[in-house]
Amino acid sequence: MIASASLAALLVLCFAWELWLAPLRPGGSLIALKAAPLALPLAGIFAGRRYTYQWSSMLALAYFAEGVMRAWSERGTSQTLAAAEVVLSVVFFAAAVSFARLTRASA
Repeated sequence: MIASASLAALLVLCFAWELWLAPLRPGGSLIALKAAPLALPLAGIFAGRRYTYQWSSMLALAYFAEGVMRAWSERGTSQTLAAAEVVLSVVFFAAAVSFARLTRASA
């Protein structure tokens, strides 16, 4: 539940950030496509597939890195949105890793 909600929120945040909230260029830019990879694991996350949780947790690290860099280098609305990206990516990563650990087969 937490993983799917944070992944969906991160997807919406990335699109909205680059298209409406604080785009690099007025009217939006193609950098909004950075959110597209977040759509790939959605079906598997909603279905509760352990393998999807495993590989998508690594995907979240790229969004964490981007959020940290932009929170450090930008000011104003973009800085706030970058901080939100960091929080959402950390929440998703922690939830995905926790789910993967809880559902592993006992050795």
